[in-house]
Amino acid sequence: MLTRLISHDLPRSKWLAALLLGLLLALAFAPFIFPGIKALNVAAKVLVFVVLVASFDLLLGYTGIVSFAHTMFFGIGAYGIAIATTRLGPTWEALAVGLGASLLLSLLLSLAVGLFSLRVRAIFFAMITLAVASAFQTLASQLSELTGGEDGLTFKVPEVLSPSFEWAEEPFLGVSLDGRLICYYLLFVLAVTLLLALLRIVNSPFGRVLQAIRENEFRAEAIGYRVVVFRTVSSMLSALFACLAGAMLALWLRYNGPDTSLSFELMLDVLLIVVIGGMGTIYGAAIGSALFLVAQSYLQDLLRWGSEATASLPWLSSLLSPDRWLLWLGLLFVLSVYYFPTGVVGRLRAARENKQAAGH
Repeated sequence: MLTRLISHDLPRSKWLAALLLGLLLALAFAPFIFPGIKALNVAAKVLVFVVLVASFDLLLGYTGIVSFAHTMFFGIGAYGIAIATTRLGPTWEALAVGLGASLLLSLLLSLAVGLFSLRVRAIFFAMITLAVASAFQTLASQLSELTGGEDGLTFKVPEVLSPSFEWAEEPFLGVSLDGRLICYYLLFVLAVTLLLALLRIVNSPFGRVLQAIRENEFRAEAIGYRVVVFRTVSSMLSALFACLAGAMLALWLRYNGPDTSLSFELMLDVLLIVVIGGMGTIYGAAIGSALFLVAQSYLQDLLRWGSEATASLPWLSSLLSPDRWLLWLGLLFVLSVYYFPTGVVGRLRAARENKQAAGH
């Protein structure tokens, strides 16, 4: 049953299986294991990024398409929820209208980008998608009447998902049973469902063709597959999943703006996470997202503690200053790429295969 659920894509490594199980349990019980608003926000952001990064890996890792427009669809999903609830009110109908409209727009835009640009090779396609994404971010900033401009939109969600809604008076294990908890578990169910859907896609015959295109596009064309069609469909599917991730983020934050969901820095974060987790592995999106976001969120706290502990050594205390957290984050990334060139998942699977080969 479990094997069918994960589309027969087994971890193929005891360590990887343990990591994935530990991550699943940590996210499932995060509100109770890691008390505090910051920890819950980090866990929710991990859930959103798991879907976003996995959808990008469908493009980069499985199809070999380098696109910088991925966060555009992420932003469309977030703006769809924000605009609909601002105009129609905090209702489930508004959420449905906003999500439906954003999915339709993402589908049409990804189809247009695919048809006009996917015939262009490598770096030229990447530059076209970068230009489209930059234009869309500028448009979102200038249409202030619709999008709130640079200030973005703050909106309300259905009462059952808001922190003010308490469905039990007494806390459970020290955690308030309110709408925020319901919203978190809604995101958890959505993230797990969408990740399983992506696993099914990449392990289907369609997914095998995408991998064949990634390995050798001309050979795939020669044996009868219409490469442009498969690449376009892959681009459209990836855009739809990214749009859903954006809707999840907006639902959690109850706010959206250009810097929240459309910034180029966000695109760079997604690229880093794919490399850290491992390209061409949906599991890598989960592992990479958790590692990167936990480091990004808690590295400053760790450096602050280290700086205070080494106060007697001014040079070391200065080096460990929380203001230098980006330097240390960059160093951690360089080390992860050096020691895990195929990502965490790729390295663990390779170690398992090498051990089996040595045993034989």
